[in-house]
Amino acid sequence: MTEYPKNKTGEPFWRTKKLSQMSGKEWESLCDGCGKCCLHKLQDADTDEVFPTNVACRLLDLKTCQCTDYKNRKVKVPDCVQLSPEIAGTLNWLPSTCAYRLLSNGESLADWHPLISGENNTVHKAGVSVRGRAVSEVVAGALSSHMVDWSDA
Repeated sequence: MTEYPKNKTGEPFWRTKKLSQMSGKEWESLCDGCGKCCLHKLQDADTDEVFPTNVACRLLDLKTCQCTDYKNRKVKVPDCVQLSPEIAGTLNWLPSTCAYRLLSNGESLADWHPLISGENNTVHKAGVSVRGRAVSEVVAGALSSHMVDWSDA
């Protein structure tokens, strides 16, 4: 786990900087590796309500919950959403545990977040990731038969 410099009062960067002020390395480190943003969602055309599924993008490694081609994901999956400070707080489909969403709303990171715990695996240990609960879009079939309610567990 990478150590990040603290400010003069000893506070970590995510408590003192706005999302738009973070370096690329800091921004990327906010991702807890849960994999939930890489799951397909269904949206009701009439109500705009979003329904999560357990179907993962074909680029998501279901064991590590990491993108297998992060650098080229937008080329291989054109509708992959590139998170930015400007939109992080507006995406209602991001899990409530997502660091980008939490910090954009002035909230704190969870105790299991790797930046807090110091371990990359705590998101999986806490049962918050999609590890062991998702299937690849390559084999899934109809998304409507894969709707889930994990209540951000």
